[in-house]
Amino acid sequence: MGIMLSLSQAAVYPATCAPADVFGAMQMQRRTWVSADVQLKGHYPAFVTRILRDHHATLDVTDDELALIAENTSEFLGFSYYRSSTYKAGMGLYGDTGGVKGAPNPYLEATDWGWQIDPLGLRWMCNLVQDRYGCPMMVVENGLGMKDTVAPDGRIHDPARSDYLIKHLQALGEAIKDGCNVIGYTWWGPIDIVSAGDGQMSKRYGFIYVDKDDAGNGTLARAKKDSFDTYQHIIETNGECLFEEAQS
Repeated sequence: MGIMLSLSQAAVYPATCAPADVFGAMQMQRRTWVSADVQLKGHYPAFVTRILRDHHATLDVTDDELALIAENTSEFLGFSYYRSSTYKAGMGLYGDTGGVKGAPNPYLEATDWGWQIDPLGLRWMCNLVQDRYGCPMMVVENGLGMKDTVAPDGRIHDPARSDYLIKHLQALGEAIKDGCNVIGYTWWGPIDIVSAGDGQMSKRYGFIYVDKDDAGNGTLARAKKDSFDTYQHIIETNGECLFEEAQS
């Protein structure tokens, strides 16, 4: 048995080296760790006591229930990772289907929907999970939502999606070399679907294009994008093609 969490909201950097920004970024990460600690470590983390006290709340749980939690920890962690962000002390927070996020990072590019592209952040998250929990982990969601256009030749040329895929899998390969127990990876998602976050078809993730627009018009015809070939080649070479350039 395993659990699934969004680690995009845990991938938060302090906006500056100001101590308040650094501490605030740690506090933002704890929004994720609080649930993971209970399910993977089998107990509530110490910082929960402060959170409950500050919110004038109590935890209605018995000693027997706490014992059950300790005896039935999850065996692996599945997580989604799409982006990272930064935290500035005192800032307001915004959340969407990618998780809670802070301020933009000036060192990173962003998608049309403001999700910043950070392959190294994926390697960082894998290492944090390994260090904190020491459990097997699986990347169950990772992908790039972007606008696609059908070219005159009938193809959908999406080099940015292929680049995102390649760089994130290369980062995952480095995480494995770091000693992270990564047991699987799945892309979100293989075929274009309506975005769960904003209800748009134009925010496309798939390797396969679906002829449907935001208003619901279209034939639902399918067509392979260039990224389909990229992903197919990665599978055919068992990932070796991801590191050919670095080895040459």
